[in-house]
Amino acid sequence: MVADPTILLELGSAQPLDAASVSAVPDRSEPRAAPRTRAWLLAWLLPVVVLLLAEAAGRLGWVTSNLLPTPSDVVRALFDLGWQTVLGHVAASTGRVAAGYAIGATLALAVGSLVGLSAHARALLDPSFQALRAIPSLAWVPLLLLWLGIGEAPKLAMIAIGAFFPVYMGVVAGIRGVDRKLVEVARLMRLRPLALVRRVLLPAALPSVMTGLRNGLSLAWMFMVAGELIAASSGLGYLLTDGRETSRADLVLAAIVLLALLGKLSDTVMARLERRLLSWRDVFDAEGSAA
Repeated sequence: MVADPTILLELGSAQPLDAASVSAVPDRSEPRAAPRTRAWLLAWLLPVVVLLLAEAAGRLGWVTSNLLPTPSDVVRALFDLGWQTVLGHVAASTGRVAAGYAIGATLALAVGSLVGLSAHARALLDPSFQALRAIPSLAWVPLLLLWLGIGEAPKLAMIAIGAFFPVYMGVVAGIRGVDRKLVEVARLMRLRPLALVRRVLLPAALPSVMTGLRNGLSLAWMFMVAGELIAASSGLGYLLTDGRETSRADLVLAAIVLLALLGKLSDTVMARLERRLLSWRDVFDAEGSAA
């Protein structure tokens, strides 16, 4: 491949950078502890303010405790349950999400890759998947109970369904959004189909794939609650049902808080994995630019 002569002339006529220009270029190796600390403080600002307002509203009698228990009442409810019981519910829900998410995400990666790479597979499968994607989570419950009975199988199937579609959409969108020029260059270099997928298509589609994986994990937690609300003897969904049936808003809020913490923790793990896998990108960083 011969380089464009105009590009060579422009490069040859480019003036060397002086010391002032070099010093004006931001140093990416400088520590960014201050922006990270500021971002951490801002992230905790809203939850702390909401908790303080909720505590004050309950203690001052602005709202009744049976409608909105104070945060201290919620913590007391967790202590009354016992940490072994709470950890048992957390472990049951986390195990179901991990298993269901692994099943759904693996199937979505395989089917999404097929649909993204093959026009025939896209014409055959994509319209049906788009229709299934619009079905609400609770609509699957009666059918899964009829097919799989009451047990762990319908819960895992619910979670797998919830995780499948966001990952599938991310994979298909990522592969179909790859720059055509990259594919043409790879074909000019006579890359075989498997090498084309491994060295060009998958790395270029990885940002969309990781976004789909994170969204799929969030929906896996949501579908887990829908599955445990139906028939479960353990888990955070069961804790929600128990609080509703006993008219204990503190138990309901405790389960909601635990779900929020677990969802945030799992998303943080996925975000760090995403940053590591996509460290090669040179993208706009609002945190770094704000420093």
